[in-house]
Amino acid sequence: MIEGARNGHTVSMARTTKSTDGARSTVVVDDVDKALIEALQQDGRLPYTKLAVEVGLSEAAVRQRVQRLVEAGVVQIVAVTDPLTLGFRRMAMIGLKVEGDLRTVANDIAALPEVSYVVVVGGSFDLMMEVVCEDDDHLLMLLNDRVRSIAGVRSTETFTYLKLFKQTYAWGTR
Repeated sequence: MIEGARNGHTVSMARTTKSTDGARSTVVVDDVDKALIEALQQDGRLPYTKLAVEVGLSEAAVRQRVQRLVEAGVVQIVAVTDPLTLGFRRMAMIGLKVEGDLRTVANDIAALPEVSYVVVVGGSFDLMMEVVCEDDDHLLMLLNDRVRSIAGVRSTETFTYLKLFKQTYAWGTR
């Protein structure tokens, strides 16, 4: 999924969507769709009237296109927050070594509310997860009581964030 953000709002774009059987299917996005996505990545609150002017279509046509992109799972319009401004003082990336089915463990990890990101990776870890916690005690509880108790989790390595220099969601539509 590709995401873009400005002023605390984000629009996400993926070129494939999951069907009901879990398979991915390609969604066709034309130049007008890409222009809409890029405009929404700059400001997810742009009204349809301004989007219509920007892409040269009627307001109704823009509304239909945006709705189609949302329903197809190509874009998601959401608010993005900065966890540090909301009292969450500990962020970390955690590498996990896993035994058994990676997808099962990834789904169990993804179900934890503190987890903001889970990915199956190649290399010295099987999974990487990003967490947002209130403090170090919360992080310790999460690791010790919840993550390490998940069947298949063999070991973890935690990389605590000391300072976040850049976080962007504006990759465009390429």
